[in-house]
Formats: sequence, C-alpha cells, structure tokens
Amino acid sequence: MSEEDFYGRLKETIGEAPEQSPVQPVELGLDDAIQFHCHKEVACFNLCCMNIDITLTPYDILRLSRRLGLSTSEFLERYTMPFEMDAQGMPGVKLRPRDESPACRFVADEGCGVYEDRPAACRYYALGTMGVRKKDTAEVEDAYFIVREPHCLGHQEPRRLTVREYRREQGCDVYDAKNQAWREVVLKKRSSGPTVGRPSDRSFELFYTASYDLDAFRDFVLSDSFNETFDVDAGTYERLARDDGALLEFAMRFLKQVLYGERTIPFREGARERRIERRRQRMEERHEESRRRDDYDPRYDAPAEGD
Repeated sequence: MSEEDFYGRLKETIGEAPEQSPVQPVELGLDDAIQFHCHKEVACFNLCCMNIDITLTPYDILRLSRRLGLSTSEFLERYTMPFEMDAQGMPGVKLRPRDESPACRFVADEGCGVYEDRPAACRYYALGTMGVRKKDTAEVEDAYFIVREPHCLGHQEPRRLTVREYRREQGCDVYDAKNQAWREVVLKKRSSGPTVGRPSDRSFELFYTASYDLDAFRDFVLSDSFNETFDVDAGTYERLARDDGALLEFAMRFLKQVLYGERTIPFREGARERRIERRRQRMEERHEESRRRDDYDPRYDAPAEGD
C-alpha cells in the first residue's frame, strides 16, 4: 500500500486527520516490533476502559452473549447502541457505556470482568488495525498502527515483541479469522461506494440480523419460508440449529448472496417464481385495499336527519 493510500485509509478509519489523533501514522507489518505491555501493576491500569468507543463485530457479540447467558437479541437490547457505519446508513453496533459515565460497564477494580471474551478492539489495544481490499480482488489486506494515548504508560514498559506475536498473545488471530467474511462484506460495500447505490431498508435489516442478531437469524433460517425457498440439506440444517460457528459462516454466505449476488446457497426449483407470484398477489391486495378506501364516503355512515 502506498503511503498516500495508507494516510487516506487511516483518516477514514479513525474519523480524523492523523495529526489530530493518538494514532501514530506509521504502517506496521506483522513482523515489525512494538514496545508495549499492559498489566495490573502499571499505574494507568483500567484507564483505557473509562471512556470507551468500542465497535462490536459479529463474533464479539456472539462470545459476549454466550458468556452472559443471553440470546443475541437480549444482549443487543441491554448492552449495545446502534450507529451508522457510513453515509448510506450501513448499520453498526457499539458497546453501550455505563449510564452514569462513559466507562465500560464490564470493568472492575481488578480489571475486565469478561476478559476471556473481551471484544477484538480491546484485544488489539494499543494496536489499531484496518482492512483494505486490494484493487480488483476480494482479498483483504491488513494494516496496523500504534495508538498512543496520553494516559497510557504501557508504551514505557521494557518489553518488545512483533505485531504477529502480540496478536497471537491477545487472541486477535482467532477473532480475525471468525470475522474475516464479515469484514469482506463491509469492505466490499465501502469500496463500491455510490456506484451501487444505497441498499434497500430490507437489505440493511437483513445485514443487521445476519451480522449481529445471530439467534434471530437462526429462527429465520429454520423457518418454513426459508426452507421453501432455499435448497439446504438436512445435515446442514442440523449444524445450523446447534453450532454457532457454522451459523455465523452461513450468515456471511447469505449476506454475500443477498447483497452482491454471490450465489452459494441454491434456490429450490420454482422458488423464485413462487416468490414473485406471492409478491404480485400482495401488491394486488394492497391496491384493492387502497381502492376501497378511496371509494369510501363517510357520509354513507352518517346518521340520517331525525335519527
């Protein structure tokens, strides 16, 4: 990636010019060394959790909801807030801070209360990362950079390791693998820009459900209407009913098919024709209902004089 491209992508990612940000605008590769160590004895311990702005990925939501014994629907309602990821309104989800402060609701004096299942953004800190699609391919290239906030003393700790080693230590590689297909969906939408137009509200609803509310997506996939439309074998249905990982992978295949026409889930024979016919019937019913409303004259229901 050229230096100009890196600076441009960095500004899009952090939402401000690099010189106004705690981000060090130097691109790092997996084998570049960084100096950083966060632990309970460092004087700033927990300060990074006191003013959060954490964007959640599908795998973040899945891990946290299971950790808390909640459905993804319940977790989203209790612990998140929506935001728009781009100018066209692509739905995103952020972790909701405490009601009385901008602090993370999971932090305690002894540290993170969900540490084993903490989001990818927390695992990466004090590294930042962004994915960039290579030109004319679907391949995503990762770039890394240092986030150096004034309060953070971890940069002064005498420990050096490579970006690759830090990612492995923090479990980022596992999270990145689980979120890879979702990142491809998001990056393809961003790189297409206005050339494909704004997706429909229905497309955004499907994106939200398949990305974040995996339990609701499971109900949709196991419904009669889905089974009547898509030709999915019994073994796959069984896995989708019980295996969250398989369901997440399937959800991303579904999104790529719905949003970009990348067909990997076959339709049942005649399903498209039946769907078109049902849509035509619904439109006729709405038209007839509208016509009846237009023909209605309230004077017909008014009481006659003398009644």
